Amino acid sequence: MNIETTRFGSVEVDDARIVNFPSGLLGFSSYRKFVLLQPDDDGVFFWLQSVEAPDLAFVVTDPSLWIADFKANIRREQMVELCMDDVDDAQVLVIVNKRDDILTANLQGPVVINVANCTAMQLVLAEKRWTTRHEIVRLESTARAASA
Repeated sequence: MNIETTRFGSVEVDDARIVNFPSGLLGFSSYRKFVLLQPDDDGVFFWLQSVEAPDLAFVVTDPSLWIADFKANIRREQMVELCMDDVDDAQVLVIVNKRDDILTANLQGPVVINVANCTAMQLVLAEKRWTTRHEIVRLESTARAASA
């Protein structure tokens, strides 16, 4: 299947790689089909690209690469909704945002994908320990990089 994107143009994607969000993402409930795009082989960031809207995509990453003790507690009813028998079948990703020279991760709203059937949902974690803007990377500003 070919999908149109504003960032990468037309991209050929195997239908088996389409991730279905039966309830959509928070704030984007009408968009249900996404695909993970990896811009390069060595990167730790992916694009969660909507199949239905070329301009709707989110940068995501594996939170365990940044926060060793991060855990998304998946409730039994959520596992049932995802048709997931074992929590080991889950791939957990978090949405990344850039504010000024800081990349932050939304640890309160992780995305959980059942890798066996490509069904997914965005959780809302109640644990106060995690925030929606957890700093993961501070970028070099252009001015500081030029003066170095």
